Amino acid sequence: MAEPGPGPGGGSGEAPGPGEKEGAAPAPKKRRLAAGERYVPPPRKLSAGVSFGAEHFAETSYYFEGGLRKVRPYYFDFRTYCKGRWVGRSLLHVFSTEFRAQPLAYYRAAARAGRLRLNEEPVRDLDVVLKNNDFLRNTVHRHEPPVTAQPIQILVEDDEVVVVDKPSSLPVHPCGRFRHNTVIFILGKEHDLKELHTIHRLDRMTSGVLMFAKTAEVSKRIDEQVRERQLEKEYVCRVVGEFPEHEVVCEEPILVVSYKVGVCRVDPKGKSCKTIFQRLSYNGKTSVVKCLPRTGRTHQIRVHLQYLGHPIVNDPIYNMEAWGPDRGKGGKIDKTDEELLKALVEEHRSKQSLDILGISEEDLNSNAENKDCGSSSDCTKSAQADPGTENSCPAEDAKDPERNDMAACPLNSDSNPETLEKNEELSSCEKQDGETGERSSEEKDPLCVECKITRRDPSPKELVMYLHALRYKGAEFEYCSKMPEWAVEDWEE
Repeated sequence: MAEPGPGPGGGSGEAPGPGEKEGAAPAPKKRRLAAGERYVPPPRKLSAGVSFGAEHFAETSYYFEGGLRKVRPYYFDFRTYCKGRWVGRSLLHVFSTEFRAQPLAYYRAAARAGRLRLNEEPVRDLDVVLKNNDFLRNTVHRHEPPVTAQPIQILVEDDEVVVVDKPSSLPVHPCGRFRHNTVIFILGKEHDLKELHTIHRLDRMTSGVLMFAKTAEVSKRIDEQVRERQLEKEYVCRVVGEFPEHEVVCEEPILVVSYKVGVCRVDPKGKSCKTIFQRLSYNGKTSVVKCLPRTGRTHQIRVHLQYLGHPIVNDPIYNMEAWGPDRGKGGKIDKTDEELLKALVEEHRSKQSLDILGISEEDLNSNAENKDCGSSSDCTKSAQADPGTENSCPAEDAKDPERNDMAACPLNSDSNPETLEKNEELSSCEKQDGETGERSSEEKDPLCVECKITRRDPSPKELVMYLHALRYKGAEFEYCSKMPEWAVEDWEE
């Protein structure tokens, strides 16, 4: 158990001892440990506020290649306090049951290399039994997927807000495998815009108007407008086929199938929602459609368009063969949720495009669905959802970016344990606290199998989806972006 701190008021009623100053709070007394009992320090206080700063932005750097923005691999610490369900279990058991994307040989090698730490002490024995308030640190060699090289355009910046035109493929905030390749980090690193408060989010593949507040007060004020549905949102998209000329209203309820993969569908058990559609143009093959969501469910616009039989032309989820010959029109799927997810993953795996879904083979090998998101409340508590929101993974803790769920260096489950042990002998852990050290970020890491894998880069075209947040209007503001080029009336693929 953690050591108790001083009681209310910070005093014990005793006179100060030798060397103590009058009025100074005495140091908390340590309970006498039984023979062989392991001491666990008290938990540290969380830092308050949004605190991604210079030390985080300096972890690595960008480079550009083939129309893509890429992040140089870097060392990073995943940190977490012991979860309640881990108490009384060995560290080895936790790794073997909840982090199965990596073989146990990796964790043994990582421990010998000093990459696993418990209460800031190197883990010498993976059989150590975890206790309440144990603090775990796992240093990994982190690789991020590439995103489009298209720059973030700043539409408005004043004392209260920053409004940008977000390119497709960029997550708003650190999430899953993305950290530096996110809007928050790019704005901080390249535009010196820091401590921004997220008002709403957009799906990683959705482009368009994205607002940030500069202060908590402004964020709260706009958030109240969002909750009271005083915020008008207008999207534009390009869909398959000839969309009806008249206004179409869809009010089908939407159910989340998987938070990990980020898939939803129409279902009577889902949450109520409403989207109004109006066709803007038709070029003989595809239609440009204006979308006015009246609610803010996950993937609402995309799911409703699929249901209507006019999915977004290049939607990497809702316009796939996995949904069947009708591609989900009218809610007809003829698959269980498990079969649907498996089919979607296999279709992207065959195209070597799992990165488009924002997941990796390692994610799929893990059995811990709640590593990414345990419930809808986990996903939506930090920011108001938008109809284009991707809620498959929550933001890293905005109040303390140093606290992250434990994860390990991406590693194939069939990696050779002998190779790992040999590599471990060559490896050392020079970088702590997620900071870059003397070692070049271009150097291969001997424990990181991701360093040995050559992955196909997506093309810039694959990183664009034809859904764009065109306009946001509130009680005291209205922000618009330009119409994307693919939404021009006579545009052709």
